[in-house]
Amino acid sequence: MRATIEVADIFRSAGPAYRAAHAGHLSLGQLKVMSAIETCRTAALGGHVEACSDCGHQRIAYNSCRNRHCPRCQGAAARTWLEAQEANLLPVGYFHVVFTLPAQIGDIAFHNKALIYDLLFKAASETMLTIAADPKHLGARIGITAVLHTWGSAMTHHPHIHMIVPGGGLTQDGRWISSRPAFLLPVRVLGALFRRLFIARLLELHDAGKLAFFGRMAGLGDRRAFQRHLAPVRKKRWVVYAKAPFAGPEAVLAYLSRYTHRVAISNSRLLGFDGAEVTFRYKDYRRSGADRQQVMTLTTHEFIRRFLLHVLPRGFHRIRHYGLLAGSACKDCLALARSLLEVAPAPDDAAVTQEPADPRPPCPCCGGTMVIIETFTRGCRPRAPPAARQPYRETIHDPA
Repeated sequence: MRATIEVADIFRSAGPAYRAAHAGHLSLGQLKVMSAIETCRTAALGGHVEACSDCGHQRIAYNSCRNRHCPRCQGAAARTWLEAQEANLLPVGYFHVVFTLPAQIGDIAFHNKALIYDLLFKAASETMLTIAADPKHLGARIGITAVLHTWGSAMTHHPHIHMIVPGGGLTQDGRWISSRPAFLLPVRVLGALFRRLFIARLLELHDAGKLAFFGRMAGLGDRRAFQRHLAPVRKKRWVVYAKAPFAGPEAVLAYLSRYTHRVAISNSRLLGFDGAEVTFRYKDYRRSGADRQQVMTLTTHEFIRRFLLHVLPRGFHRIRHYGLLAGSACKDCLALARSLLEVAPAPDDAAVTQEPADPRPPCPCCGGTMVIIETFTRGCRPRAPPAARQPYRETIHDPA
C-alpha cells in the first residue's frame, strides 16, 4: 500500500524551488537523484496497462526509476539481492559489527566522499581480517559482508560501516574454527587497529595531495594544520560496536533486508508535510526506552539538503564482500566450509528450474492473474477505452 506521504511528494512540490535557490551548488549526481525520485512511477517514465485474465479488471502501472537512492525502488532491489545471498549463508551464528568514524574525520569525508568512504571500507575490513587471523584471537580467515551507511537517524552526515560476519572461519590448513557462542573478537583491539590503519592511510592521501578542503576547513591543506586537526582523534578511543549473534540464518536475512538497500529516510517515517515543513520520526540514541523515539520538523529546503548529503559518488559500491566471501574464491570457500560443517551443499544455479515468481500483484478484485495488454513510452499516457457506441436511432423531421 502506498505511504500517505512520500519523499517523492516533497521533491515534486519543493524540488523546483530548491534547484533554483541552489543553482550552481548541486552536483550532477544530486540533480539526477532529484529528477529520478520526482518522476518515479509517473507517466514521465512510461508504463503499461494490466488486465485481469479472469474478471477483466484493469489498472495502470507506471515504470520505476530504479535509482538506488529512491525509497520506493529499494524494496524490490533488496528482495532480488537477498535471493542471491541466501545460498551463501552457513549454519553458524552471525555477528553484527559496526565501525564508526569520529566527527573530525566525518567533516573531512564530507568533501572527499569517494576517497574517505573507500578508505573506511578498506581499514575496517583489514582490521577484522587481521585480528581474526591472529592465533591469539580466532586464528582463521573469516567472511564479511559490509554495507556503508552515511546518515544518522536525523539524516545528518554520519559515515559508518555495518558488517555481517559468520561466527568462525577457515584455518590455513583447511579446518573450520568456530568462535565462542556470544563473542567474536575484542572490540577494544579492533578499535585500536582501526584507528591506526585509518589515520596512517589518511595521512598518505593528504601527502599525495588527493584531499580537498573548502570553507572553514580550507586551512587543512597545510600538513601541520592537518596534523593538529587529527591530534584529538589520535588519543580518542574509536568505537567499534559488536552485537550479540543472530538467532539463525532467517534472522540474518531479515536483518540484511532492512540494512543493505536502506536510504537516508524511508517513506514510513514521514509524518507530515504542509508544503513548507516536513515532520518525521527519528531515533535519539542518547536516550533509552520509549524516549528514544522522537519527532523532528524541518523546513522543506533543509529536509532536501539533508537527503542529498547522502547521494553516493557515481559508481561507488556500498555493499562489499571480504575474506571467504570475496570474489571468485567465494564459491570454493563456502563449499569447503559446508563440507567441514557437515551440511548439504548449496544448490547449483544451473540446476534450478523453478519458475520465477510473478512480479505483478494479483488482481485486487478477484485475485486473478494480471497480464499486460498495453505499453506506453516515456511522457505518454495509456489510450482511453473506446466510448460505448450509442444505438442508431432514425430521426424523422416533421416538414411542418
